[in-house]
Amino acid sequence: MKILIKLMMFFAICLNAQNLKGEKMNEIYLAGGCFWGVEGYFKQLDGVIETNVGYANGSSNKTSYYELKFTNHAEAMHLKYDESKITLNEILEHFFRIIDPTSVNKQGNDVGKQYRSGIYYTDDESGNIAKEFIKEKQKEFTKKIAVEVEPLKNYILAEEYHQNYLGKNPNGYCHVDLSLAKVPLEKTKKENKKFKAPPKEELKQKLDPLAYAVTQKDKTERPFSSKYDKFYEKGIYVDVVSGEPLFSSTDKFNSGSGWPSFSKPISKDFVKEKTDYSIGMKRVEIRSTNANSHLGHVFNDGPKEKGGMRYCINGAALKFIPLEDMEKEGYGDYIELVK
Repeated sequence: MKILIKLMMFFAICLNAQNLKGEKMNEIYLAGGCFWGVEGYFKQLDGVIETNVGYANGSSNKTSYYELKFTNHAEAMHLKYDESKITLNEILEHFFRIIDPTSVNKQGNDVGKQYRSGIYYTDDESGNIAKEFIKEKQKEFTKKIAVEVEPLKNYILAEEYHQNYLGKNPNGYCHVDLSLAKVPLEKTKKENKKFKAPPKEELKQKLDPLAYAVTQKDKTERPFSSKYDKFYEKGIYVDVVSGEPLFSSTDKFNSGSGWPSFSKPISKDFVKEKTDYSIGMKRVEIRSTNANSHLGHVFNDGPKEKGGMRYCINGAALKFIPLEDMEKEGYGDYIELVK
């Protein structure tokens, strides 16, 4: 009888890790600002089996939405996934797509300790993967990554009205671009490898003098001089040097600054940040990832309803691809981001 009980326990453990459908289950908890958008994004991914939202890594085992500032919990999402379909590294790549990993206690329009970013794990292997992921990602940023990586503690399920909030309220507030979940990670990685800058001499022939000065010599065009300043046709803006897809017309807004302004890039895979002291003050410069073209700068004074960021970009560094031409120009996979 004792042997039978032990065998039953063994099979129960095995079935918990790998069920009858062949799914190899694991879990991770992610905090990335308002949990409505984080859950709305990850529910779309193949391999994500189950999600719920709650409050993680606070100082007590009881809290509620209205008590977070007292208990120091973070709004978080519990994600169960099938490792045979999606890996933890892929999940974390998606996570970094939808957060600003260097922002402290702020994501999108939400400010406060409860909106800090974090990766909370329940097993050492997941913790080691997350720590190594952050270590490698730090090489891509000049600012220190502010994402917590800690063992999970005091996770409390959020109130029922928070669960699958955007599924119940499709027009509800969301700081995350949910449509980005439809663009595979492999696509952006392959695109990054595809777009290359021509040799300097070829560039001098290809670009007009202003575009060359801006992208290659870090110059700035005069305000209100760009044809894209007050231009709002549907399409995407690509790097004039390499063709890397940079910004969508849906994220363009009139900042009044005199330069084309966007609330976010199409993907952070295609842009990189660099600390800039060139005019005697600290700014964050934006450059294209592959061609290393100077594009402009990013500031935190953008529209709050769009996430609060303003990517102030030189129009001379951009080439516009109209929606109707995106397919034939090789940007068909980004059409959903424009519609």
